Amino acid sequence: MRYSSLDTALPAGVDHHSHARTLYRVHEAVLAGQHPPVRPREVIAESWHRVRSQVDPDRGRPPRILEGAQLDRLRTESPLAELLPMLSQALVTVAEDARHVLLVTDPRGRILWRDGPAPMRRLADGAGLVEGAGWDEATVGTNAIGTALVLGEPTQVYSAEHFARNLHQLTCACAPVVDPRDGSLLGAIDVTGPASSAHPTTLALVHSVAQLAQAQLRGHHHAHLERLRASAAPVLARLTGKALVVDRQGWTAAAQHLAPVRRLMLPRELEAGTVWLGELGLCSVEPLPGGWLIRPGGGEVPGRTHVRLDLSGAQAHLVVTGPSGQRSHPLSLRHAELLLLLSRHPDGCSAAQLARALFGDPSRAVTVRAELARLRRQVGAIVASRPYRCAPGVNLEACLPTDAASLLPGSTAPGVRRIRRDLMCGETGVAGAEPATGR
Repeated sequence: MRYSSLDTALPAGVDHHSHARTLYRVHEAVLAGQHPPVRPREVIAESWHRVRSQVDPDRGRPPRILEGAQLDRLRTESPLAELLPMLSQALVTVAEDARHVLLVTDPRGRILWRDGPAPMRRLADGAGLVEGAGWDEATVGTNAIGTALVLGEPTQVYSAEHFARNLHQLTCACAPVVDPRDGSLLGAIDVTGPASSAHPTTLALVHSVAQLAQAQLRGHHHAHLERLRASAAPVLARLTGKALVVDRQGWTAAAQHLAPVRRLMLPRELEAGTVWLGELGLCSVEPLPGGWLIRPGGGEVPGRTHVRLDLSGAQAHLVVTGPSGQRSHPLSLRHAELLLLLSRHPDGCSAAQLARALFGDPSRAVTVRAELARLRRQVGAIVASRPYRCAPGVNLEACLPTDAASLLPGSTAPGVRRIRRDLMCGETGVAGAEPATGR
Protein backbone atom coordinates (compact mmCIF):
# COMPACT_ATOMS: atom_id res chain seq x y z
CA MET A 1 0.00 0.00 0.00
CA ARG A 2 1.31 3.44 -0.94
CA TYR A 3 -0.91 5.78 1.02
CA SER A 4 0.95 8.12 3.40
CA SER A 5 -1.88 8.65 5.86
CA LEU A 6 -5.09 6.90 6.85
CA ASP A 7 -8.51 8.53 6.63
CA THR A 8 -10.80 5.52 7.06
CA ALA A 9 -10.68 2.44 9.25
CA LEU A 10 -10.72 0.12 6.24
CA PRO A 11 -10.10 1.74 2.85
CA ALA A 12 -12.25 0.24 0.10
CA GLY A 13 -10.54 -2.36 -2.05
CA VAL A 14 -7.55 -3.07 0.18
CA ASP A 15 -6.51 -6.51 1.38
CA HIS A 16 -7.59 -7.02 5.01
CA HIS A 17 -4.45 -8.88 6.06
CA SER A 18 -2.06 -6.41 4.44
CA HIS A 19 -3.92 -3.46 5.95
CA ALA A 20 -3.88 -5.08 9.41
CA ARG A 21 -0.10 -5.59 9.14
CA THR A 22 0.35 -1.91 8.24
CA LEU A 23 -1.73 -0.86 11.22
CA TYR A 24 0.32 -3.12 13.48
CA ARG A 25 3.55 -1.42 12.34
CA VAL A 26 1.94 1.98 12.95
CA HIS A 27 0.81 0.93 16.44
CA GLU A 28 4.24 -0.41 17.41
CA ALA A 29 6.08 2.65 16.08
CA VAL A 30 3.84 5.13 17.87
CA LEU A 31 4.05 3.29 21.20
CA ALA A 32 7.85 3.12 20.84
CA GLY A 33 8.01 6.87 20.19
CA GLN A 34 9.21 6.34 16.62
CA HIS A 35 8.02 7.81 13.32
CA PRO A 36 5.26 5.50 11.97
CA PRO A 37 5.34 4.28 8.36
CA VAL A 38 1.84 5.74 7.88
CA ARG A 39 0.14 8.45 9.90
CA PRO A 40 -2.74 6.96 11.91
CA ARG A 41 -6.19 8.45 11.52
CA GLU A 42 -6.58 11.64 13.52
CA VAL A 43 -9.41 10.19 15.60
CA ILE A 44 -7.21 7.19 16.51
CA ALA A 45 -4.10 9.27 17.24
CA GLU A 46 -6.08 11.55 19.58
CA SER A 47 -7.61 8.56 21.36
CA TRP A 48 -4.20 6.92 21.84
CA HIS A 49 -2.98 10.17 23.36
CA ARG A 50 -5.92 10.22 25.80
CA VAL A 51 -5.53 6.63 26.99
CA ARG A 52 -1.77 6.19 26.95
CA SER A 53 -1.31 7.22 30.58
CA GLN A 54 -4.29 5.13 31.76
CA VAL A 55 -4.11 1.78 29.97
CA ASP A 56 -1.31 -0.77 29.62
CA PRO A 57 -1.30 -1.81 25.92
CA ASP A 58 -0.01 -5.27 26.81
CA ARG A 59 -2.55 -6.10 29.45
CA GLY A 60 -5.08 -3.29 29.70
CA ARG A 61 -7.24 -2.93 32.77
CA PRO A 62 -9.68 -5.84 32.89
CA PRO A 63 -13.28 -4.73 32.49
CA ARG A 64 -15.17 -4.51 35.77
CA ILE A 65 -18.17 -6.83 35.56
CA LEU A 66 -21.30 -5.55 37.26
CA GLU A 67 -23.15 -7.98 39.49
CA GLY A 68 -26.63 -9.25 38.65
CA ALA A 69 -28.63 -6.76 40.71
CA GLN A 70 -26.60 -3.79 39.46
CA LEU A 71 -26.93 -4.89 35.85
CA ASP A 72 -30.66 -5.44 36.22
CA ARG A 73 -31.06 -1.93 37.64
CA LEU A 74 -29.16 -0.35 34.73
CA ARG A 75 -31.23 -2.32 32.24
CA THR A 76 -34.47 -1.24 33.88
CA GLU A 77 -33.40 2.41 33.90
CA SER A 78 -32.13 2.44 30.30
CA PRO A 79 -34.47 4.12 27.76
CA LEU A 80 -32.99 1.73 25.18
CA ALA A 81 -34.72 -1.27 26.78
CA GLU A 82 -37.95 -0.58 24.89
CA LEU A 83 -36.01 -0.51 21.60
CA LEU A 84 -34.47 -3.99 21.93
CA PRO A 85 -37.02 -5.72 19.63
CA MET A 86 -36.34 -3.19 16.87
CA LEU A 87 -32.55 -3.40 17.33
CA SER A 88 -32.64 -7.17 17.28
CA GLN A 89 -34.73 -7.23 14.12
CA ALA A 90 -32.52 -4.67 12.40
CA LEU A 91 -29.07 -5.96 13.32
CA VAL A 92 -28.97 -9.50 14.70
CA THR A 93 -29.56 -11.17 11.33
CA VAL A 94 -26.90 -8.97 9.75
CA ALA A 95 -24.55 -9.68 12.66
CA GLU A 96 -25.04 -13.42 12.23
CA ASP A 97 -24.35 -13.26 8.49
CA ALA A 98 -21.26 -11.11 9.03
CA ARG A 99 -20.01 -13.13 12.04
CA HIS A 100 -20.50 -10.26 14.51
CA VAL A 101 -22.16 -9.77 17.89
CA LEU A 102 -24.59 -6.97 18.67
CA LEU A 103 -23.89 -4.95 21.82
CA VAL A 104 -26.04 -2.27 23.49
CA THR A 105 -24.43 -0.10 26.17
CA ASP A 106 -25.34 2.62 28.64
CA PRO A 107 -23.84 6.17 28.39
CA ARG A 108 -20.72 5.05 30.30
CA GLY A 109 -19.97 2.21 27.90
CA ARG A 110 -21.20 -0.61 30.14
CA ILE A 111 -22.61 -3.48 28.08
CA LEU A 112 -26.26 -4.02 29.00
CA TRP A 113 -27.32 -6.50 26.32
CA ARG A 114 -25.53 -8.79 23.88
CA ASP A 115 -26.81 -10.96 21.05
CA GLY A 116 -25.37 -12.92 18.14
CA PRO A 117 -24.36 -16.41 17.00
CA ALA A 118 -22.79 -18.76 19.54
CA PRO A 119 -19.31 -18.85 17.91
CA MET A 120 -19.14 -15.07 17.98
CA ARG A 121 -20.34 -14.93 21.57
CA ARG A 122 -17.43 -17.21 22.48
CA LEU A 123 -15.04 -14.86 20.68
CA ALA A 124 -16.59 -11.94 22.57
CA ASP A 125 -16.20 -13.81 25.86
CA GLY A 126 -12.47 -14.12 25.24
CA ALA A 127 -12.15 -10.38 24.63
CA GLY A 128 -14.22 -9.45 27.68
CA LEU A 129 -17.20 -8.23 25.64
CA VAL A 130 -19.71 -9.60 28.12
CA GLU A 131 -22.85 -8.17 29.69
CA GLY A 132 -21.95 -5.95 32.62
CA ALA A 133 -18.43 -5.12 31.38
CA GLY A 134 -17.30 -1.51 31.06
CA TRP A 135 -15.82 -0.54 27.69
CA ASP A 136 -15.00 3.12 28.21
CA GLU A 137 -11.64 4.36 26.92
CA ALA A 138 -10.14 4.75 30.39
CA THR A 139 -10.81 1.06 31.11
CA VAL A 140 -9.79 -0.77 27.92
CA GLY A 141 -8.21 1.90 25.74
CA THR A 142 -9.18 2.92 22.23
CA ASN A 143 -12.20 0.92 21.04
CA ALA A 144 -15.32 1.73 19.04
CA ILE A 145 -17.65 1.86 22.06
CA GLY A 146 -15.53 4.02 24.33
CA THR A 147 -14.22 6.29 21.56
CA ALA A 148 -17.66 6.82 20.01
CA LEU A 149 -19.05 7.82 23.41
CA VAL A 150 -16.19 10.29 23.94
CA LEU A 151 -16.60 11.85 20.49
CA GLY A 152 -20.39 11.63 20.38
CA GLU A 153 -20.32 10.35 16.80
CA PRO A 154 -20.23 7.01 14.92
CA THR A 155 -16.79 5.41 15.08
CA GLN A 156 -15.15 2.34 13.58
CA VAL A 157 -11.97 0.82 15.01
CA TYR A 158 -10.17 -1.86 13.05
CA SER A 159 -7.51 -4.33 14.20
CA ALA A 160 -4.36 -2.59 15.53
CA GLU A 161 -6.18 0.73 15.80
CA HIS A 162 -7.24 -0.68 19.18
CA PHE A 163 -4.77 0.53 21.79
CA ALA A 164 -4.63 -2.76 23.69
CA ARG A 165 -2.82 -5.51 21.76
CA ASN A 166 -5.22 -8.23 22.90
CA LEU A 167 -7.98 -6.51 20.86
CA HIS A 168 -6.10 -6.42 17.54
CA GLN A 169 -8.04 -9.44 16.28
CA LEU A 170 -11.31 -7.46 16.37
CA THR A 171 -13.14 -4.94 14.23
CA CYS A 172 -15.85 -2.81 15.85
CA ALA A 173 -18.37 -0.22 14.63
CA CYS A 174 -20.38 1.82 17.10
CA ALA A 175 -22.90 4.67 16.99
CA PRO A 176 -24.11 6.66 20.02
CA VAL A 177 -27.85 7.03 20.67
CA VAL A 178 -28.93 10.43 21.98
CA ASP A 179 -32.20 11.57 23.50
CA PRO A 180 -34.02 13.37 20.65
CA ARG A 181 -35.59 15.75 23.18
CA ASP A 182 -32.43 17.33 24.57
CA GLY A 183 -29.40 15.67 22.95
CA SER A 184 -28.29 13.85 26.09
CA LEU A 185 -26.41 10.59 25.63
CA LEU A 186 -28.49 7.45 26.26
CA GLY A 187 -26.02 4.75 25.25
CA ALA A 188 -24.59 3.16 22.14
CA ILE A 189 -25.14 0.39 19.59
CA ASP A 190 -22.11 -1.64 18.52
CA VAL A 191 -21.35 -4.59 16.28
CA THR A 192 -18.07 -6.42 16.81
CA GLY A 193 -16.46 -9.35 15.08
CA PRO A 194 -13.17 -10.80 13.83
CA ALA A 195 -10.94 -8.34 12.00
CA SER A 196 -11.13 -10.57 8.92
CA SER A 197 -14.89 -9.94 8.69
CA ALA A 198 -14.63 -6.12 8.51
CA HIS A 199 -16.61 -4.29 5.82
CA PRO A 200 -16.54 -0.56 4.93
CA THR A 201 -20.36 -0.31 5.06
CA THR A 202 -20.77 -1.66 8.60
CA LEU A 203 -20.44 1.76 10.23
CA ALA A 204 -23.08 3.30 7.96
CA LEU A 205 -25.47 0.47 8.86
CA VAL A 206 -24.97 0.89 12.61
CA HIS A 207 -25.38 4.67 12.29
CA SER A 208 -28.65 4.22 10.40
CA VAL A 209 -30.02 1.91 13.09
CA ALA A 210 -29.04 4.40 15.80
CA GLN A 211 -30.94 7.12 13.94
CA LEU A 212 -33.94 4.79 13.65
CA ALA A 213 -33.76 4.21 17.41
CA GLN A 214 -33.80 7.97 18.02
CA ALA A 215 -36.81 8.35 15.73
CA GLN A 216 -38.70 5.71 17.72
CA LEU A 217 -37.84 7.46 20.99
CA ARG A 218 -39.14 10.72 19.53
CA GLY A 219 -42.39 8.99 18.61
CA HIS A 220 -42.73 7.55 22.12
CA HIS A 221 -42.22 11.01 23.61
CA HIS A 222 -44.86 12.58 21.37
CA ALA A 223 -47.32 9.82 22.29
CA HIS A 224 -46.69 10.45 26.00
CA LEU A 225 -47.34 14.19 25.59
CA GLU A 226 -50.58 13.42 23.73
CA ARG A 227 -51.77 11.23 26.59
CA LEU A 228 -50.83 13.90 29.12
CA ARG A 229 -52.62 16.56 27.06
CA ALA A 230 -55.79 14.46 26.92
CA SER A 231 -55.79 13.72 30.65
CA ALA A 232 -55.19 17.39 31.51
CA ALA A 233 -57.94 18.76 29.22
CA PRO A 234 -60.73 18.56 31.85
CA VAL A 235 -58.49 20.31 34.39
CA LEU A 236 -57.65 23.17 32.02
CA ALA A 237 -61.33 23.55 31.08
CA ARG A 238 -62.12 24.52 34.68
CA LEU A 239 -59.38 27.17 34.87
CA THR A 240 -59.70 30.80 33.77
CA GLY A 241 -56.11 32.00 34.31
CA LYS A 242 -52.74 31.20 32.78
CA ALA A 243 -51.66 27.58 32.97
CA LEU A 244 -49.08 25.21 31.55
CA VAL A 245 -49.09 21.40 31.51
CA VAL A 246 -45.65 19.77 31.32
CA ASP A 247 -44.29 16.26 31.70
CA ARG A 248 -41.88 15.23 34.46
CA GLN A 249 -38.94 16.54 32.45
CA GLY A 250 -40.61 19.89 31.75
CA TRP A 251 -41.68 19.31 28.11
CA THR A 252 -44.87 21.23 27.33
CA ALA A 253 -48.02 19.24 26.59
CA ALA A 254 -50.56 22.10 26.71
CA ALA A 255 -50.76 25.83 27.46
CA GLN A 256 -53.65 28.14 28.28
CA HIS A 257 -53.69 31.96 28.04
CA LEU A 258 -49.92 32.18 27.58
CA ALA A 259 -47.41 31.53 24.82
CA PRO A 260 -46.21 27.93 25.18
CA VAL A 261 -42.52 27.28 25.73
CA ARG A 262 -41.00 24.14 24.23
CA ARG A 263 -39.58 23.10 27.57
CA LEU A 264 -39.71 24.49 31.09
CA MET A 265 -36.57 23.96 33.15
CA LEU A 266 -37.71 22.29 36.36
CA PRO A 267 -35.76 21.99 39.62
CA ARG A 268 -34.19 18.59 40.19
CA GLU A 269 -36.45 17.88 43.19
CA LEU A 270 -39.73 19.54 42.24
CA GLU A 271 -42.60 19.21 44.69
CA ALA A 272 -46.17 20.45 44.75
CA GLY A 273 -46.53 23.95 46.16
CA THR A 274 -45.14 27.37 45.27
CA VAL A 275 -41.82 27.66 43.46
CA TRP A 276 -39.89 30.09 41.29
CA LEU A 277 -39.65 28.80 37.68
CA GLY A 278 -37.40 30.90 35.48
CA GLU A 279 -39.16 33.38 33.22
CA LEU A 280 -42.60 32.41 34.54
CA GLY A 281 -41.73 33.73 37.98
CA LEU A 282 -43.51 32.51 41.09
CA CYS A 283 -45.77 29.56 40.20
CA SER A 284 -48.23 27.19 41.78
CA VAL A 285 -47.27 23.57 41.01
CA GLU A 286 -49.75 20.69 41.16
CA PRO A 287 -49.10 17.05 40.23
CA LEU A 288 -50.82 15.38 37.28
CA PRO A 289 -50.56 11.75 36.13
CA GLY A 290 -47.22 11.80 34.27
CA GLY A 291 -46.58 15.52 34.70
CA TRP A 292 -47.31 18.84 36.37
CA LEU A 293 -49.86 21.64 36.19
CA ILE A 294 -48.02 24.98 36.37
CA ARG A 295 -49.93 28.20 37.16
CA PRO A 296 -47.88 31.44 37.10
CA GLY A 297 -48.68 33.81 39.94
CA GLY A 298 -46.26 36.73 39.52
CA GLY A 299 -43.39 37.89 41.69
CA GLU A 300 -39.76 38.86 41.12
CA VAL A 301 -36.66 36.75 41.43
CA PRO A 302 -34.64 37.23 44.61
CA GLY A 303 -30.87 36.94 44.35
CA ARG A 304 -28.49 35.71 41.64
CA THR A 305 -28.33 32.52 39.60
CA HIS A 306 -25.11 30.49 39.55
CA VAL A 307 -24.48 28.41 36.44
CA ARG A 308 -21.74 25.77 36.32
CA LEU A 309 -20.68 24.51 32.89
CA ASP A 310 -19.37 21.04 33.74
CA LEU A 311 -17.07 19.75 30.99
CA SER A 312 -15.07 17.41 33.22
CA GLY A 313 -16.87 14.22 32.19
CA ALA A 314 -17.92 12.42 29.02
CA GLN A 315 -21.26 14.28 28.87
CA ALA A 316 -21.32 18.08 29.14
CA HIS A 317 -23.81 19.36 31.70
CA LEU A 318 -25.12 22.72 32.79
CA VAL A 319 -25.87 22.87 36.53
CA VAL A 320 -28.10 25.84 37.44
CA THR A 321 -28.47 26.90 41.07
CA GLY A 322 -30.98 29.63 41.81
CA PRO A 323 -34.01 30.63 43.88
CA SER A 324 -35.91 27.49 42.85
CA GLY A 325 -33.10 25.11 43.77
CA GLN A 326 -30.61 23.22 41.64
CA ARG A 327 -31.21 21.59 38.27
CA SER A 328 -28.93 19.88 35.79
CA HIS A 329 -29.28 19.85 32.00
CA PRO A 330 -27.27 17.72 29.55
CA LEU A 331 -25.83 19.75 26.69
CA SER A 332 -25.27 18.99 23.04
CA LEU A 333 -21.73 19.46 21.75
CA ARG A 334 -22.63 22.68 19.94
CA HIS A 335 -24.28 24.23 23.01
CA ALA A 336 -21.32 23.21 25.18
CA GLU A 337 -18.97 24.87 22.67
CA LEU A 338 -20.98 28.10 22.73
CA LEU A 339 -21.12 28.29 26.52
CA LEU A 340 -17.41 27.49 26.82
CA LEU A 341 -16.55 30.34 24.45
CA LEU A 342 -18.83 32.75 26.29
CA SER A 343 -17.36 31.71 29.65
CA ARG A 344 -13.94 32.75 28.34
CA HIS A 345 -15.25 36.13 27.22
CA PRO A 346 -17.38 37.71 29.97
CA ASP A 347 -17.60 41.03 28.10
CA GLY A 348 -19.50 39.32 25.29
CA CYS A 349 -19.09 38.27 21.65
CA SER A 350 -20.96 39.19 18.51
CA ALA A 351 -22.58 36.46 16.43
CA ALA A 352 -19.89 36.91 13.78
CA GLN A 353 -17.12 36.45 16.35
CA LEU A 354 -18.74 33.28 17.69
CA ALA A 355 -19.15 32.02 14.11
CA ARG A 356 -15.43 32.55 13.55
CA ALA A 357 -14.63 30.64 16.74
CA LEU A 358 -17.04 27.78 15.93
CA PHE A 359 -16.63 27.40 12.18
CA GLY A 360 -13.68 29.58 11.20
CA ASP A 361 -16.20 31.58 9.13
CA PRO A 362 -17.73 34.82 10.47
CA SER A 363 -20.37 34.78 7.71
CA ARG A 364 -22.20 31.96 9.52
CA ALA A 365 -23.61 34.33 12.12
CA VAL A 366 -27.20 33.31 11.30
CA THR A 367 -26.38 29.71 12.29
CA VAL A 368 -24.96 30.93 15.60
CA ARG A 369 -28.06 33.01 16.36
CA ALA A 370 -30.29 30.00 15.67
CA GLU A 371 -28.21 27.77 17.97
CA LEU A 372 -28.29 30.36 20.75
CA ALA A 373 -32.07 30.63 20.40
CA ARG A 374 -32.32 26.84 20.77
CA LEU A 375 -30.01 26.98 23.78
CA ARG A 376 -32.25 29.57 25.48
CA ARG A 377 -35.30 27.37 24.87
CA GLN A 378 -33.49 24.41 26.40
CA VAL A 379 -31.99 25.96 29.54
CA GLY A 380 -33.70 29.32 30.00
CA ALA A 381 -32.61 32.92 29.50
CA ILE A 382 -29.07 32.63 30.86
CA VAL A 383 -27.57 34.28 27.73
CA ALA A 384 -28.24 37.90 26.78
CA SER A 385 -27.67 39.42 23.32
CA ARG A 386 -26.14 42.58 21.79
CA PRO A 387 -23.48 41.29 22.40
CA TYR A 388 -23.97 37.66 23.45
CA ARG A 389 -22.93 37.25 27.09
CA CYS A 390 -24.21 35.99 30.43
CA ALA A 391 -27.54 37.58 31.32
CA PRO A 392 -27.58 40.10 34.19
CA GLY A 393 -27.75 38.27 37.51
CA VAL A 394 -26.15 35.10 36.09
CA ASN A 395 -22.71 33.95 37.20
CA LEU A 396 -21.21 31.40 34.75
CA GLU A 397 -18.37 29.13 35.89
CA ALA A 398 -16.66 26.56 33.65
CA CYS A 399 -15.43 23.30 35.19
CA LEU A 400 -12.76 21.89 32.85
CA PRO A 401 -11.10 18.44 32.76
CA THR A 402 -7.62 18.12 34.26
CA ASP A 403 -6.34 16.78 30.92
CA ALA A 404 -6.65 19.50 28.28
CA ALA A 405 -6.90 16.88 25.51
CA SER A 406 -10.17 15.67 27.08
CA LEU A 407 -11.84 19.08 26.76
CA LEU A 408 -14.80 18.46 24.38
CA PRO A 409 -12.74 15.88 22.45
CA GLY A 410 -15.40 15.64 19.74
CA SER A 411 -15.13 19.37 18.94
CA THR A 412 -13.24 20.61 15.89
CA ALA A 413 -14.18 24.26 16.47
CA PRO A 414 -11.13 26.55 16.03
CA GLY A 415 -11.93 28.37 19.27
CA VAL A 416 -12.11 25.15 21.29
CA ARG A 417 -8.87 23.89 19.76
CA ARG A 418 -7.19 27.12 20.79
CA ILE A 419 -8.47 26.76 24.35
CA ARG A 420 -6.99 23.25 24.45
CA ARG A 421 -3.63 24.62 23.27
CA ASP A 422 -3.79 27.47 25.79
CA LEU A 423 -4.50 25.04 28.62
CA MET A 424 -1.65 22.77 27.58
CA CYS A 425 0.70 25.77 27.57
CA GLY A 426 -0.70 27.16 30.82
CA GLU A 427 -2.10 30.21 29.07
CA THR A 428 -5.42 31.89 29.83
CA GLY A 429 -6.15 33.90 26.69
CA VAL A 430 -9.59 34.15 25.08
CA ALA A 431 -10.16 31.51 22.40
CA GLY A 432 -11.08 32.50 18.91
CA ALA A 433 -12.87 35.79 19.59
CA GLU A 434 -12.08 39.46 20.14
CA PRO A 435 -13.89 41.94 22.39
CA ALA A 436 -17.35 42.65 21.07
CA THR A 437 -19.07 46.01 20.73
CA GLY A 438 -22.36 44.93 19.17
CA ARG A 439 -24.41 42.24 17.55
